[in-house]
Amino acid sequence: MNNVEKAIEALKKGEIILVYDSDEREGETDMVVASQFITPEHIRIMRKDAGGLICTALHPDICNKLGIPFMVDILEFASQKFKVLRELYPNDIPYDEKSSFSITINHRKTFTGITDNDRAFTIKKLAELVKEGRFNDFGKEFRSPGHVTLLRAAEGLVKNRQGHTEMTVALAELANLVPITTICEMMGDDGNAMSKNETKRYAEKHNLIYLSGEEIINYYLDKYLKD
Repeated sequence: MNNVEKAIEALKKGEIILVYDSDEREGETDMVVASQFITPEHIRIMRKDAGGLICTALHPDICNKLGIPFMVDILEFASQKFKVLRELYPNDIPYDEKSSFSITINHRKTFTGITDNDRAFTIKKLAELVKEGRFNDFGKEFRSPGHVTLLRAAEGLVKNRQGHTEMTVALAELANLVPITTICEMMGDDGNAMSKNETKRYAEKHNLIYLSGEEIINYYLDKYLKD
C-alpha cells in the first residue's frame, strides 16, 4: 500500500492526515479530515495544534448543485453598487491566479457558531445534506455569514489547480467519501507557517499519515487517465 492509499484508508476511518502542498506553492502543511466524520475533537486539535484558518472544501459539482459561487464573483457583482469592493479585488495573490474562498456559513441550530461543537455540527450537517442529495434544503438549514469558511474546488480538481482545496477533495473522491474535506494550515511559533520538517515530526509523534501534493496529484491523474 503506497502513501496515498494509506491516506485514503485513514480518511475512511475519520482520522486526521497531513498534506504538504509543495515548495513552489504555499509551502504549507494542512491538517485534513473527511467532513462527514468531523467531530468537536477534530476542530479542537486543528485550532490548538494547527492554528490556521479552519475551512471546509467542496467538490465543484457540489458547489454547482448548491449554487455556491466563488467569493471573488460575489465581490465583482457587488462592486457595481459598492465601489470599494472593486479596489479590493484579489488580483495579486503571490501563489495562485484565483482564490478558492466562497461564502461562510453556520447551521441554523447553532448558537454563536464558533465553538468546537458548533463548527463540527455545521460541517457534519453540510456533509449529511450533500450525501442525502437535499441540495434544495441548503438555505433552510444554513445561514450566512457564519463561522465555517467554505472553499470551492476548481473544476477538474488537481488537473486545473493544485491547492490544498483540490488535493484534499480529490483524496475524498478517491476514497468514495462525500467529496468534502475540512482543512487547517499548520502554523509555527515564529510567526510563519510551520516548516516541513516540523510538520513531519508532528506526524511521526502523533502517528499520522503525511504526504505531499505531488504524490496526490500523480496518483489522481494516473487513475483519471486510466479511467
